Amino acid sequence: MATLGLFSIAVCLLNWSIFLTLRFKTWQLSQVEDCSCRDAHGSLLLTLSLGGVRYCAAHFDLGSFTGGLLMLSSALFYHFCNSRGEAGVAGKVAASALLIGAATAAVPQQQQPLQAPEAVNNVLKSAGEKASAWTKPLKNLQHELKHLTEEARQTWDEVALMFPEAMDHANFISTPKKHSRKHDTEWDYITSGKATQDIWVTNKDGEKERELDGNLEAFNLRTKKVDPKSLGVDKVKQYSGYLDNEEDDKHLFYWFFESRNDPKNDPIVLWLNGGPGCSSLTGLFMELGPSGVTKNIGLDYNPSSWNANASVIFLDQPVNVGYSYSSSSVSNTVAAGKDVYALLTLFFKQFPEYAEQPFHISGESYLGHYIPVFASEILSHKKRNINLQSVLIGNGLTDGLTQYEYYRPMACGDGGWPAVLSEQECTSMDNALPRCQSLIQSCYNSESVWSCVPASIYCNNAIIGPYQRTGMNPYDVRKKCGSNSLCYDELDWIQEYLNKPEVMKALGAEVDSYDSCNFDINRNFLFQGDWMQPFHRLVPDILKEIPVLVYAGDADFICNWLGNLAWTSELEWPGHESYKKAPMEDLELLDDGTKIGSVKSSGNFTFVRLHAGGHMVPYDQPVASLDMLNRWLSGEWMKA
Repeated sequence: MATLGLFSIAVCLLNWSIFLTLRFKTWQLSQVEDCSCRDAHGSLLLTLSLGGVRYCAAHFDLGSFTGGLLMLSSALFYHFCNSRGEAGVAGKVAASALLIGAATAAVPQQQQPLQAPEAVNNVLKSAGEKASAWTKPLKNLQHELKHLTEEARQTWDEVALMFPEAMDHANFISTPKKHSRKHDTEWDYITSGKATQDIWVTNKDGEKERELDGNLEAFNLRTKKVDPKSLGVDKVKQYSGYLDNEEDDKHLFYWFFESRNDPKNDPIVLWLNGGPGCSSLTGLFMELGPSGVTKNIGLDYNPSSWNANASVIFLDQPVNVGYSYSSSSVSNTVAAGKDVYALLTLFFKQFPEYAEQPFHISGESYLGHYIPVFASEILSHKKRNINLQSVLIGNGLTDGLTQYEYYRPMACGDGGWPAVLSEQECTSMDNALPRCQSLIQSCYNSESVWSCVPASIYCNNAIIGPYQRTGMNPYDVRKKCGSNSLCYDELDWIQEYLNKPEVMKALGAEVDSYDSCNFDINRNFLFQGDWMQPFHRLVPDILKEIPVLVYAGDADFICNWLGNLAWTSELEWPGHESYKKAPMEDLELLDDGTKIGSVKSSGNFTFVRLHAGGHMVPYDQPVASLDMLNRWLSGEWMKA
């Protein structure tokens, strides 16, 4: 068996799948009556017992039936080979197919905000190439399962037949981006992290200490001046470049635009898009940057750009997103936070003229995860050159335990817009919610991948899935999804523009191609359990030091305003009661008094609901979003 080619093994697996499809229920029926594995409603689940390990086949209502068959056929195939002493290569391939089947079952198109029709093909290809690097015999699965709670073990049985080590190495999915590194002479500035870290100063006690905190030795910052006339995106001063982590071979791309108003005094804003895995250059050209990309791949000047009164840095992170690249991968928010701290430290070291100005971190969607971690990382370094003054989270996913409760109301007509789902579908979501919240609570309690991955898979399918199956835009309940897999044709236009050779040359891009979103990164974060991590627990300590603004367009489904208002109201912090009691007041444009939403604020915490804005507020409501930003940066709602 060890000499079988991959094609022969695939045929064997397919045959087993067909056999199981036709015969499995009858073959195993006598065993079911003794099975203790039940679904959420107490119904007995179909099982397969191999080598003393029980596998629940169930109804596959949590994922693809095809993926489930592949999982079961893989397990049976391995057991068959092992019984003949032929586990070897066949066993590893079966184990690989086991994970692929689980991924297929667990991540259908409606699994996540990022949708990729080619997702399963990518997983199959990558797993086939790298299976032997990380798989282990299925006989160890039972040992691994002993470390799980009873609830988590049952959930793994029901949701997917995945062994934990495979999940721990889920970054095998991410394929390194092809690139060609430019010679150092092609850059205008190179800022050494080691040299920066080796700067010593004398403190007030006469003792020598490092000027800046942080382990920066492995980092360098390469920067080039971007000629504004070369691309015509804006007339202001611009820089682009890469943060290099030479030790881990990670290279993050950034693009800086000075303020159109008073760059010597205006604040600095870091903008980050979510996903996880979407390029922040999509935010630049689709939402809040100096220009947008048109259908004919031209540029359209944006008078409501966020650099109207602030300088803005757009950062492609984590690695392998947009113009960023690496031979490795980042698959959790905490690791990404280290990179952001290094980038900002070296940027402000290279350009000290910006270091004294107020600095703010802003972003949307999965930035509800990123920003609490990034801000905490920065604030943890007392000796820093980053003048962090506030953070802004737009339509974020921050506290899943609270926010998942509000998908049903938003989809069923209680969020201010007509219902998208039928009464039956809404009832189904109601019935699934207690189980979803129980799984998220288990994730919160343990913060382990074993608990957090099943919570993500179950909740995203049972709670988000019904909406996404309708074909409506998950980022805007008023619209149907467009031809693009992410519902917006503009993403294709942006991708085409940023793949132009002249654009890549002007910016110093080192990758062979640009993609608006990297779906591999999205899956990496999910399969590392990052999706449901309770990063909202970091917010109370952040509020002790700086103000936090949470804003939400009220037409978004995927990270809707109801859930964002709820988690901010439920957050335990010293100002909890006063914030919860604070009234929602009308928010009007400063220029003409037009009502654009509502706001509540107390202490350092502010929530803004923006009317008729979707997931990407600056895209839908550019004037209102800029008005909100300017008022926030001016300190209107910042009350220490």
